[in-house]
Amino acid sequence: MAADRGGRLWRRLWRRPPAVVGALVVLFFVALAVGAPWIATSDPQRSDYGKIRKAPTTANPFGTDDLGRDIFARSLWGGRVSIAVGLTAVIIAITLGMTIGSLAGYFGRLDNPLMRLTDLFLSLPILPLLLIIIYLFRDTLRAMFGPEVGIFIMIVTVIGVLQWMPVARLVRAQFLSLKQKEFVEAARAVGDPDSRIIIKHIIPNVLSPVLVAATIGVGGAILTESTLSFLGLGFPPDVPTWGRLLYDATNFIEIAPHWVLFPGFLIFITVLSINYVGDGLRDALDPRKTG
Repeated sequence: MAADRGGRLWRRLWRRPPAVVGALVVLFFVALAVGAPWIATSDPQRSDYGKIRKAPTTANPFGTDDLGRDIFARSLWGGRVSIAVGLTAVIIAITLGMTIGSLAGYFGRLDNPLMRLTDLFLSLPILPLLLIIIYLFRDTLRAMFGPEVGIFIMIVTVIGVLQWMPVARLVRAQFLSLKQKEFVEAARAVGDPDSRIIIKHIIPNVLSPVLVAATIGVGGAILTESTLSFLGLGFPPDVPTWGRLLYDATNFIEIAPHWVLFPGFLIFITVLSINYVGDGLRDALDPRKTG
């Protein structure tokens, strides 16, 4: 049964070329990020003052920055950080959203307080709140976990905690519908506890829309991290991320446009591809569509 469902999903997804191309592009960038230590031909931190702000060449495909560092190598290593932030933040958001949405949708007495909590988080201005949290806790986390790991934990936690609300509403709506179905009533009749009904019977039927939301959330998390890095509030200057590369290039746009073009293109094409995958999954998982 599961194999047939998986094959049907794959056939539906294969009929949507934008989603297939998007998935291949995302996998390609992930492979580049994972293989950065072997693909990059130079050390992303090594400065060569004889090649300051050089245009793209065979030796430096993306050119060099104001310290003579290879932008291609820094972009590869930056992809590791940016993609890791996107995936980890979405895992946190999906976990929180599914937990709160499940409790609110299944237990009527928890519905109102949990949804009011969701409305409260939805009303918060995300970017100003991110900036405040970073200013308050950046130095503490750096001292506890180091400059790189501390900032990573802070950024993914804050992004994940501030992006669970749409998932919670989606899961709640699904639970409100599914808990009235016959298979749930049958599980109650045979004495299954609430925890077993939620985990085994209802959540598997909720995963399809959550999976779509997760793919789109990865793109949003990458953009949020890039925004923070662009504002100079993300990772330390010696840790390359795509947003940090854009921030470092802001004063050199006119004399070194390649420095902005390549990291910006990587962010654009990655987020666009992820969104195409999300759209394709949404259509492929929709039972009303047979094409």
